[in-house]
Amino acid sequence: MGSKGKPELRDNLQLWYYPPQPALTYNQAPAPDRFFCHSLLLRMPYKLWRVKVLCPNPACGQHQLTGGGLHKRARQVLDIDRMYNMVTETLICTKCKASHVSWSQTVLQQLDLGHRSEFWVILTQKYACDIRVIRLLRERGLGNSPTRVIKQLKENHSEEWLQRLARYTTQCVDFLSGPGVLPITFQEPPASTVVPSCKWLLTVYSQDILTRLNEIHARITSTHGSILKMDSTKKITKKLAGTAKGTGLWLTSVGNEFGQVLISVLTAQEGAGLDRMVDGLVRRYQEAGVDPPAVLYVDCGFCTDVGETKLKARFRGWPKLTVKLDIWHFMRRIAVGCTTDAHQLYPIFMSWISACIFEWDAADVSLLRQAKRALLMSQGWPALTDADVNKHLTREELALHCRRRTHGKETTILLLEQLLTELMSNKGNDSLGVPLLDKERMEHIWSVQKKHIKCIQDPPGVALYTETGSIAREVFCYGPTDGTAQIV
Repeated sequence: MGSKGKPELRDNLQLWYYPPQPALTYNQAPAPDRFFCHSLLLRMPYKLWRVKVLCPNPACGQHQLTGGGLHKRARQVLDIDRMYNMVTETLICTKCKASHVSWSQTVLQQLDLGHRSEFWVILTQKYACDIRVIRLLRERGLGNSPTRVIKQLKENHSEEWLQRLARYTTQCVDFLSGPGVLPITFQEPPASTVVPSCKWLLTVYSQDILTRLNEIHARITSTHGSILKMDSTKKITKKLAGTAKGTGLWLTSVGNEFGQVLISVLTAQEGAGLDRMVDGLVRRYQEAGVDPPAVLYVDCGFCTDVGETKLKARFRGWPKLTVKLDIWHFMRRIAVGCTTDAHQLYPIFMSWISACIFEWDAADVSLLRQAKRALLMSQGWPALTDADVNKHLTREELALHCRRRTHGKETTILLLEQLLTELMSNKGNDSLGVPLLDKERMEHIWSVQKKHIKCIQDPPGVALYTETGSIAREVFCYGPTDGTAQIV
């Protein structure tokens, strides 16, 4: 108590105040206060750390705010398994007589990173939420929805409340079993705390995103790549609901060789509205001082008979950019000639198309064969020929340790024509006699797509594989960086 008989703050304040623990033994009837009390967070940057906070009013000329005592309202904060209370101070400007609460954004924005990080609470109108709860939602996945988080919070709070209730009732039973003359009555324990709804949790999560908006923007715009892939899909836009339903028909994304997405935009139709996206990408590379990408894989607009394509003109900021047809999309174009994708030979047909387009690097296969032979001989196998070793090489080992490259235009055309000719005969029928290919349709498709074989060949002088490690001498692990993987 102060000199005027009113409560005053002590000088040696601390950030956290923890409640006293229940006594080990009781000589009188135990009360539930100590069993169900909460911790206290003292959020007072001016009183605790003596930080300098200025008045936001321009007329005050950056006048320093002074302490005005405790704020009249305390907040209850939702934590992982319990609630705790939080109080703050009021800061007053002696010039304009305006008052500011220390947990407001006006004060928080003036604090340095170290002091601001001590305030890990997000406030709403009625409740407040600890940042540890929000972190559960930052890594969104299949099993990490707001509903699941709310259920987990309710379970944690219920178990914590039951544990405290068990301690309280145990002390009551022990005291009741002791000697006594008068009847004993115990106070009822407080009800369990109510966990807010999923809607409230999403609101708090949105506020957390807004506080990290500059960091998120910087992280996204600092993503670059030398080999890009641009693709569009309708799968995401079909999930739009409510007022957003029907506002966008296509989602166009640009990814790099590491599987990272550089940018995504929603458009009313494929190709429309991409100029601003492209200009933003070009400007991002220029401002970061990063070399422009060498190759861009797309599904359309990659070649033309006369002049330059619209896509090439759209990327005029990168004059040396090579635009190529994505090989997966080329394979899908050929697969349209199949009668059905449920045909028995369909998976084999797709793998045969891949074999007609790609070949394994002979040097990498030779090194892998030597390593495999040495491994088999160490396990007691006799001397093996190359053909015998090849039987022990799995598809996964080839994909991990050997690089692939395209056969070349002429070889690819020859191999694909041989494959299609053979499968359009009786050899393309399944066990019930159903043909794999529609002959008339496939002949038309091949006559149209044949000219695009040159558009899927590897660009000269561009490394399409990245060395990711090694498991033995001269046997390396490679990761593809070309346009054969999907990003959307």
